[in-house]
Amino acid sequence: MKFSKLSQLFLVSMIGLVVATLLTACQLVTIDYLFVAGSSGSTADGQIDVYAVDSQSGALRMGAASADTGGSSPVSLATTSDYANLYVANQGNNSVVHFAIASNGELTKKDSVTLATTPVSIAVNAANTYLYVVSGTTTATVTAYRLSTGAIGSAAAQETLTVPGFGTDTLVPTGVTVLANGDAVFATVYDQSAYNPGGTTSSTANPGWIFGFAVGSGGALTPSSGSPFKAGVKPTALVADPTNRFVYVTDYASNELIGYGINSGSVLTFLINGPFKTGNEPSAVAIDPRGKFLYVSNALDSSVSAFAIDLSTGSPTAAVNTTGASTNSTDTQPDAITVDPALGRFVYTANYLGNSLSGFRLNPNAGSLTANQATPYPTESKPTAVLCVPHGNHSLQATAP
Repeated sequence: MKFSKLSQLFLVSMIGLVVATLLTACQLVTIDYLFVAGSSGSTADGQIDVYAVDSQSGALRMGAASADTGGSSPVSLATTSDYANLYVANQGNNSVVHFAIASNGELTKKDSVTLATTPVSIAVNAANTYLYVVSGTTTATVTAYRLSTGAIGSAAAQETLTVPGFGTDTLVPTGVTVLANGDAVFATVYDQSAYNPGGTTSSTANPGWIFGFAVGSGGALTPSSGSPFKAGVKPTALVADPTNRFVYVTDYASNELIGYGINSGSVLTFLINGPFKTGNEPSAVAIDPRGKFLYVSNALDSSVSAFAIDLSTGSPTAAVNTTGASTNSTDTQPDAITVDPALGRFVYTANYLGNSLSGFRLNPNAGSLTANQATPYPTESKPTAVLCVPHGNHSLQATAP
């Protein structure tokens, strides 16, 4: 018998509920809501599915009703630090759409902004005053939009990303992150004129770059001294630690994680013992709320590499698992990853070709991962972005900046 997508979702939710109940012998408690963006059915229309995360097992069950993203081909999700607002970037109509998050995880569409170029990645500062968007397919731009109680306002600043001495090169943006203290923004790009597998190259520039900007009064963006900084061959994603001391970038082409220390003026310097080996084709990276562990999704291996962060030096150590062992296997081609913010105990990947989510339980002492019950969990077609927000009935795990 062939089940529909909704039937699969219902079935796996029920299995997760039954298994969690048998193993914990406790009342199920929702600790987080998980949002995953993908395409609806056979069309490219964007949809956000909502799941409830069980506090004991990390198993997922269906939550509030799915929401239309307000566009097509969604690629990135972000939330405000109070977890009251969600934003989704849609490449199909060059939009970023704002949703309000209800206490039960239900999404209500509020407002949106249309960009001149295709959005690639988005982030919100902890003060919830600016939404940062990197966009473009042949040129790269970072834009800071004002936020007011979640609503998207006008652009406060916009910077075109170009490599000094190679101003006509084709730069492809891949990611953006903002420090927890809001003082700096970083964006990754790769130079297609210098790195174009199967095609021609017309530039001798370094292929991969990370641009740094100090955030000033009114949201003004000022390039960091020495920016842009070299970032391997094809940087795909980046994340900053919660203490504002380190930035990490995945290099898809070199199967590496590149670490940087953040110095005065948002200047980046390489961690001296890096880069750090990952699995094949690392696609996304996330850090747990305490800043102790780092996780990389590997698209080609369909795995997660787990690292422990040396809190004094920022170096990801090899003690946990740097190569994506079989115990950390996901469904096919994970392209996004998140750690739950409530307990900091669960890790989830969105699997693009698997049309699914994979879930893991995080050991809070070692950082190692074990597969969740009933994983993987079916999703809509080609999920591309995932994040968690806490349910709100508990304290949060965090490290003070």
